[in-house]
Amino acid sequence: MIVTLSQSGRENEMDQTNDVIAYELNGHCYLNITNQCTLRCSFCPKFNKVWNVQNYHLKLSTQPSTLQVLNAIGDPSTYDEIVFCGLGEPTMNLSVLLEVAQSIHPYTRVRLNTDGLGNLVHGMDITPELSECVDALSISLNAQSEFIYNRHCRPPLSGTYPALLDFIDCAKNVIDDITLTAIDGLLGVDINACRAIAEEKQVKFRRRVLDQVP
Repeated sequence: MIVTLSQSGRENEMDQTNDVIAYELNGHCYLNITNQCTLRCSFCPKFNKVWNVQNYHLKLSTQPSTLQVLNAIGDPSTYDEIVFCGLGEPTMNLSVLLEVAQSIHPYTRVRLNTDGLGNLVHGMDITPELSECVDALSISLNAQSEFIYNRHCRPPLSGTYPALLDFIDCAKNVIDDITLTAIDGLLGVDINACRAIAEEKQVKFRRRVLDQVP
C-alpha cells in the first residue's frame, strides 16, 4: 500500500492532506496530481459524478505540491513503473509533473497518460521537457475523426483534434515509446481506423474497453 503524505510521518502542518495522491493498480504506482481537465469526456467517471477507481477515491481537495507527491510515492525504486494518471489531465499541473518526474526518473520507469493537449493548453511545445524525464507516453486518441472526437470528448477549446495529432508528431520526435489508445464501445468509434492512424504515425496502438480500467 502506498501511503499519502498525511500518513507518512514526514509532513508538516502546511502539507497535511487525506487525498489519495498515489495509488496502486496492477503492481504499478499511479499518481493523481490534478482533477483539472482539458476535455469533458462523456465516458469519464468524474463527469458522471463517480470519483472512485477500483476502491480509490480520487477527488482532490487541492492540487498537490511536488513534496506531497514525492512523499506519497515513498521509495520510487520499489516500483517497476510510476504512471502519471488520475482523474484529471496531468499536464494541467505541469510544473509538479516535471519536478516529480525528474526526481524519480533515475530510480524507475516513468510513464505519462495524457490527452495530448499539453501543447495547446500551454501555448508551447512541452515534449522536449517531457523527454528529459518521461520514458513513455500513452496518448488518448479516442476517435478516428474530429467529428467523432468532439461528440465524445466535448472539448471546450477549438482546434483540439488537430492539436492532438500535432502533439503526437512532436512527441514521437523526442520520445521513443508512444502508444495511442481508443475505447471500443463508444458510438461511431472505429478501432481499426484508430489503429491505422497509429500505424501511419509509426507509434503503437492499444484498444481499450468501455468502463474497464486498464
